[in-house]
Amino acid sequence: MSVEPKLVRFKQNVLSKYQIYNSVFMTLPFDTVTKTGALLPLFHETCKKGFAHEEDPTTIVNSFFKKYQARRNKQSQINLLFRFIQYIERQVVLFDAIEDAAFPIVNNMEGIGTLRNLKESATAENRLEDLKAYLEEFKVRIVLTAHPTQFYPGSVLGIITDLTEAIKDNNLTEINNLFAQLGKTPFFKRVKPTPYNEAKSLIWYLENVFYTSFGEIYNYIQQNIYDDGKKHNEIINIGFWPGGDRDGNPYVKPKTTLKVAKKLKKAILKKYYQDLKALRRKLTFKDVEERIIKLETILYNYSINLNTKKTISSKELIKELLSIRNHIVKEHQSLYISEIHNLINRIHLFGYHFATLDIRQDSRIHNNVFTTVINHLIEKGSDSFPKNYNELSEDEQIKILSKAKHETIDIDAFEDEMVRNTLRTIEAIEDIQATNGERGANRYIISNNQTALNVMQLFAMLKIVAFKERLTVDVVPLFETITDLENAPAVMEQLYTNRAYRAHLKSRGNKQTIMLGFSDGTKDGGYLMANWGIFKAKELLTEMSRKYDVTAIFFDGRGGPPARGGGKTHQFYSSLGPTIEDKEVQLTIQGQTISSNFGTLDSSQYNLEQLISSGIDNRISGGRNKLSDDDRTVMTDLAETSYKTYKDFKSHPMFIPYLERMSTLKYYAKTNIGSRPSKRGTSDKLVFSDLRAIPFVGSWSQLKQNVPGFFGVGTALKKYEDAGEFNKVEALYKNSKFFKTLLENSMMSLTKSFFDLTKYMSNDEEFGDFWNIIHDEYTITKRLLLKLTGYAELMENEPTGKASIEVRESIVLPLLTIQQYALKKIQELEKAGVSDDDEEKKIYEKIVTRSLFGNINASRNSA
Repeated sequence: MSVEPKLVRFKQNVLSKYQIYNSVFMTLPFDTVTKTGALLPLFHETCKKGFAHEEDPTTIVNSFFKKYQARRNKQSQINLLFRFIQYIERQVVLFDAIEDAAFPIVNNMEGIGTLRNLKESATAENRLEDLKAYLEEFKVRIVLTAHPTQFYPGSVLGIITDLTEAIKDNNLTEINNLFAQLGKTPFFKRVKPTPYNEAKSLIWYLENVFYTSFGEIYNYIQQNIYDDGKKHNEIINIGFWPGGDRDGNPYVKPKTTLKVAKKLKKAILKKYYQDLKALRRKLTFKDVEERIIKLETILYNYSINLNTKKTISSKELIKELLSIRNHIVKEHQSLYISEIHNLINRIHLFGYHFATLDIRQDSRIHNNVFTTVINHLIEKGSDSFPKNYNELSEDEQIKILSKAKHETIDIDAFEDEMVRNTLRTIEAIEDIQATNGERGANRYIISNNQTALNVMQLFAMLKIVAFKERLTVDVVPLFETITDLENAPAVMEQLYTNRAYRAHLKSRGNKQTIMLGFSDGTKDGGYLMANWGIFKAKELLTEMSRKYDVTAIFFDGRGGPPARGGGKTHQFYSSLGPTIEDKEVQLTIQGQTISSNFGTLDSSQYNLEQLISSGIDNRISGGRNKLSDDDRTVMTDLAETSYKTYKDFKSHPMFIPYLERMSTLKYYAKTNIGSRPSKRGTSDKLVFSDLRAIPFVGSWSQLKQNVPGFFGVGTALKKYEDAGEFNKVEALYKNSKFFKTLLENSMMSLTKSFFDLTKYMSNDEEFGDFWNIIHDEYTITKRLLLKLTGYAELMENEPTGKASIEVRESIVLPLLTIQQYALKKIQELEKAGVSDDDEEKKIYEKIVTRSLFGNINASRNSA
């Protein structure tokens, strides 16, 4: 049977269904919905024609009211704009649900990059043993973070899940009911979530998606690739930041960490209990049923009360299930043996921790805490630290820290709450390991890591406070800025040559996890330099680590959009080549990247398999991805030119004022989507270094300018065009899968840009020149990327992805227009000197804040 091309399948199963169901949504029996649904297409057409004729958003909104709603008073107009916003938010949900429902139809679930395809290819090429050997040592870890890029509250996520299933079944009655529910369910949170609320929201994905998809993948590997009954490398695991990530979040306390760990354990015990309950209905055999009932009872009580006296460890649970399995094989013809294997595999994967809770804090906080603790110990007369410790050189301090040992410290004696919380967090790690197993919490990440001293301060603090005999925690430096990335190899060599730290690494399997952050890297150095800086740092860190017989494990702080290191992630990992250690793929995922790439069983399994195959593909074909000296020279020059262009742009006197007054930056804090503050500092004045990456990237996305995903790329390419050496860039594009992937991800940012929306700013007396700088770079970048790729239009090689973006951008076009209209009104009122308490200004500010939700959700990866 012939299979239609992917784009045709997308049009039939997504676009056509959206048009049908959108018309159904318009017929909901709510007066406001019906009227809004009738008027919105007229407003959409007005926006489309208006921008085509170079009209500004204010003119477009005013002309719509004049032509179609002339009798409305000002208040009635505002009410209609709010109803448009609410309606469009729900259109985005509808499109999400339809796209999710069609995922296994649009995507080939057994095609390239899937486990089945991997096995078939390896078998055909007589390389099955090579595949087994690779899978035995390779790992993928996705780390769920609470970074605020997901605007859907839990209630709406539930509706999307149910709507997806109803659409799959074409259940019109249920779809109608869910539409009605959607029409009455609020999309915004009136109060900010707590870190624990964020954790609970993400644990939903663990329970409802990852427990199944991880299990299915591991079961397939165990039963179809190995098929020898032995326990093999778990290959996939999951990390968890909510409740443990303290960096810039004062609301994450030690009690929060312990509470989240407890919730994770209860959640996984509950899943095991449910599986045992299902097994009990099948394993009704002599000498088996009573054993299953006993396990079921223990797990039920344990999941309710973790302090119950009758417990069972995960090892004991596996041992008992193996014993039951062996008995069934021997006495009961192996009935339901696969179901027992599936449960054993899941216990092997998730233990009693479900996900590994990472702890993260900034090195500057650690330094302050550590200094306070050392001074306290010196005052107490500790013989571990000399009185002149603070005057010693960095090398001398490291030498002393290497010999750090457990000290008796009265944590309550410290007046500073940050000191108490940091020390109690270290104690909490030990407590979690005792209850959830070592994998419950065994990594401490140091943000803004700049020196070996930063690492050794934490290394010593862990020992001093809690870990006496053996340190069962990995210390993970995070290098973020361009300068830190350049210094990273020297920092790691200093650590590798430290006898005490080296002994610690040996006890941890001679593995060193190193985190490399894209978010602040892009904010600091621009798109090309951030990516190339991390690539070069990985190469040098790989070389340095291998020199000392250490395996470097790279953990990428990759967000959803290309501007935060995202985009086509599996293509990125398959492009790295042989000079970068590839034993593990570790990356952060957040916000709508979780819901869009991993939010359903189909998308979760497909994208996890793609990540697994990307590492294998890089191992097999990595030699072909190795950059030649000439290509490296061109890549370095492009990155440096781009970096200079971006730095000059960032230094422009209008850069901060433009973001502050012409974008939605200051409205992010009002959305109540995340527990952390929207900026780092406490100053009222906006400082670039205080800007968090997500509001920074998100604000450019709301403007439809997406600067962090392309700025500097065009100028760098033009340098070669002007010099008559464009053939060198063409050779790099042809030879380097890494460079090709970077540019294709950048094209996604350009595709999601729409400068007609803000073209009116080009005539602004204060910001016109600055807007033109951005637009000129966009134009140059787009022209030269098309020239380089030979495409007639952006994303020509990904027609389905492009079609999805076009529909989403079309849905939110009226929303973007309303947002710009409201921003312009606010600017006019501020120029008129109105106060912040002015009621009219407050209404327009509310419009801007509410318009953020649908725009971000429609983007799926924010830029």
